Amino acid sequence: MSERNGFTLIELLVVVVIIGILAAIAVPQFAKAREKAYFAAMKADMRNLAAQQELHYATEYEYTGSLADLGFVASEAVSVTVSASTSGWSATATHDALDAAEGCAIYYGNAMAPTIGSATPAAAGQVACTG
Repeated sequence: MSERNGFTLIELLVVVVIIGILAAIAVPQFAKAREKAYFAAMKADMRNLAAQQELHYATEYEYTGSLADLGFVASEAVSVTVSASTSGWSATATHDALDAAEGCAIYYGNAMAPTIGSATPAAAGQVACTG
């Protein structure tokens, strides 16, 4: 009798197929988790911006369209655009890893509600996101 050492080609192919199936399931889930993290960063930035605007309003009695005046720093890879008047402000945020039409928006006061992609905040102070 001969002694068998190692694996057969069929056994190796079965293992490779199983690993491929697991990878096909895991990769889309990982992409969804990354996208959720991008939107969470943008939402957090919108809420932080709102707090900074209210602090600025408490001392200056007006809102500002300058992020530098607020001392606001966005999260990594997040771009924030803000416009303001004395009675309100609005802002949008986008992430470098997402399409330009995807992002979050917020407004306060008498500012017009901004729209980004298909998302428009329903009420002042509400953060609306496309994802």
